[in-house]
Amino acid sequence: MVRWIVLLLLLIAGDAHADSLRLLLPEGAHPVAGEMIPVTLRGEYTSRIALETLNFPGSAAYDWMQLARDQWRDEEIAGRTVRVFERRLAVFPRHAGTLTLGPVTHHLTVVDETNLRAPLDVTAAPVTLAVAPYPGEGTPLSARSLTVEDTLSAAPGELRDGETLVRRVTLKAQGALPHMLPPRPILREPWLISFAAPEQREMLPTPAGPVTTVVWEWHLRPTTGEPGVLPPVPIAWFDTAAREMRMAEITALPFGYASFRDNRSGTERLPAAESGAGWLALVAGGLTGISLCVTGLAPRRRAQILRDLRRLSPFDPTRRWLKRAARTGDLFAIRRAAEAYLRRRRELNLPVNGCETTELDAMLYGRTADATGFDREAVIRTILAHAPRDRRA
Repeated sequence: MVRWIVLLLLLIAGDAHADSLRLLLPEGAHPVAGEMIPVTLRGEYTSRIALETLNFPGSAAYDWMQLARDQWRDEEIAGRTVRVFERRLAVFPRHAGTLTLGPVTHHLTVVDETNLRAPLDVTAAPVTLAVAPYPGEGTPLSARSLTVEDTLSAAPGELRDGETLVRRVTLKAQGALPHMLPPRPILREPWLISFAAPEQREMLPTPAGPVTTVVWEWHLRPTTGEPGVLPPVPIAWFDTAAREMRMAEITALPFGYASFRDNRSGTERLPAAESGAGWLALVAGGLTGISLCVTGLAPRRRAQILRDLRRLSPFDPTRRWLKRAARTGDLFAIRRAAEAYLRRRRELNLPVNGCETTELDAMLYGRTADATGFDREAVIRTILAHAPRDRRA
């Protein structure tokens, strides 16, 4: 009799032990605030279940959502057929510190062999997890990926007069809830008229986590024709795959009417005749002003100014005469042109060394002069070698 009682107690204890519920967390998880933590509720039951109810508890310490429908299936565990229940959740801690999940109770209605129904509560013990601080500033934004799509209705720097540009920016974050994405940036400039359409925020649950999409749309128009630039908008986020902070960006946008650029280009490209006339007028005006200023000076001062102007002038007629004479091959013509060239430099106090015509004079007046070996280019280089800083050819 005692043996049968012990056997019955063992069977009862075995059945009681088989009905269990656990909270399963990823191994080696080290989440930061705002990061999605996949959580699995797993129940293993041997009782015949007629009804069931399970509510995951909410908390001020985290946000949560269910990722997929509950799964029920049979599995062989330790040689016995067990009814397995699984619910997949995503938990998002709001703050750094110790995060506690649970306890969670699964309310069951079971049926015995006589078809009598009885309530049975199976509870999962609470679990704790350390949550690190968000490594960035502002509202935590953690995601597996974050993309920015910027579409424009027209080329922003070539708008037609009076045209309105429609700018549509789409942010798509995998593994983040809608309220974690930043608010719509303000596009405001003194030269810009901006109208913002209502914001669109949508979340699509997937087995891998939520996919959140935010759409911002603006209608933009410059108040003047002058072009401007809308500055870039940075968006900091934590990459949960690479475990590092990243920076997404809504790019800068050049903005303006094409007519302003065309008009400006037209003023820069005058016809050749008008451009030449403008330069002539400018030069004539400058020379007239200089002459008027010089006329009122004392003779000595006036002579000094004229000499300085000649010295600074890039035009040297004697230099051209020297090269023209060299092309003729006439040594005496070269000598006369060289003397005029050197005399001008001495009058203007430009450097000379006194040896510029030595080779030429030896060719003309030397007793052993040989005209057959005359090198005109070498002679001209010798004459011009007195001033290394004078690079004009």
